Amino acid sequence: MTAPPITADYGTRAASWTERSLAAVWHPCTQMKWHPELPMLSIERAEGPWLTDHDGKRYFDAIGSWWVCLLGHRHPAVVQALRDQLDELDHIMLAGLTHAPVIELSERLSELTGNALGHAFYGSDGASAIEIAIKMSAHAWQHLGHRGKEDFVCLAGSYHGETLGALGVTDLAGFRQPYEGLVRPAFVVPNADSRQAQPGEDARAVALRQVKHLEALLQERAGRVAAVVTEPLVQGAGGMIFYDPEYLRQVRALCDRHSVHWIADEIAVGCGRTGSFFACEQSGVWPDLLCLSKGLSGGFLPLSVVLSRDALYRLFLDDNASKAFLHSHSFTGNPLACRAALAVLDVLEKEHVLAANRMRAQRLTSRLRPIAGHPRVRHFRQLGMIWAWDIADAAPGFSQQVFRFALRHELLLRPIGNTVYLMPPYLLEDTEIDALAGSVEAVMREVLA
Repeated sequence: MTAPPITADYGTRAASWTERSLAAVWHPCTQMKWHPELPMLSIERAEGPWLTDHDGKRYFDAIGSWWVCLLGHRHPAVVQALRDQLDELDHIMLAGLTHAPVIELSERLSELTGNALGHAFYGSDGASAIEIAIKMSAHAWQHLGHRGKEDFVCLAGSYHGETLGALGVTDLAGFRQPYEGLVRPAFVVPNADSRQAQPGEDARAVALRQVKHLEALLQERAGRVAAVVTEPLVQGAGGMIFYDPEYLRQVRALCDRHSVHWIADEIAVGCGRTGSFFACEQSGVWPDLLCLSKGLSGGFLPLSVVLSRDALYRLFLDDNASKAFLHSHSFTGNPLACRAALAVLDVLEKEHVLAANRMRAQRLTSRLRPIAGHPRVRHFRQLGMIWAWDIADAAPGFSQQVFRFALRHELLLRPIGNTVYLMPPYLLEDTEIDALAGSVEAVMREVLA
């Protein structure tokens, strides 16, 4: 079924803002020629899980605005923390200066790892965190006298960002192909997608089978490999690829055996999204470098961080300035962004959000059972506050079709290929969970008719 166009439903104010945006703004990850036929929402305000456009129409943000709004929009505790911070300190450079929010945030994040990762280096967004981590890894090996260790390994279907270094460890052709001549490619090994299970296998068996590809590569090339880069437990942009924690345990063991770093990209899956604050917690092992962003600041301000083992940090301590990690950007460790992140951590802790999320997840999963049972739905899956399912025989343009139908049901969805997913804000009331499930079911009923 083809969704009817909805641009005609725009009121005067929304249409005006949309036209101005199309005339002046180059939107990200967007084929601009599809607009204005493909609806564009002009959002005036937001609160909780709801977005409201310039004509007063509401839309449930079922994807957390690209997975960043953990607590919903404009959570009052974070708003107040930012107001208080504005009265004290807006910004200072972090070279030779420091401030309370960045110190407190670094300490708290380290404590959440059980002090396994003792130092924090700050960036602005997820891709910059990946750039920082791969530079740290290669540079650290130089300090140890292994200048040849400059290659990296990533998993099939991985996504780690769209800057050139991050694209080098990304295995999604749509993002990489136009820039192949500019990118230093990584070695790509098969992933442990639990959907690959053969008869008699569970997800752990898939992980043990698939990790042998990584083992073979490291046996052959470990002398040149600086680090293995993974998205722990869920590979997001690759189509919500779920895999067993056993794979990470094996990665840790292989990296230790072959003197290779492990970089964990928790940009999308950290901060409680998979059920534990760090996804790595579910494997019982820690990486050498861990990247966080997206939900860390609750969607209020750009912020990313690379947490490192102290032993790696100490390799850069020297009387010679050239041995320091000479990476920076002007807004490193911005006080406002760090204060927002601290406020998010406060809410998660004081309101016992991750424990409550287990009940929220059970309720939403139960309400989505009619979808899971549809004959065209494959591999319905859930982990923490992530839901995903694949549609068999999806027609070209399926994701745009779902997007259109969803808007008609006051819902913001953005499928990845033939995979529909939900990554809603955490703080949902039972009535909101039921409304979300009802809207999603209505959209699927129409799309699959």
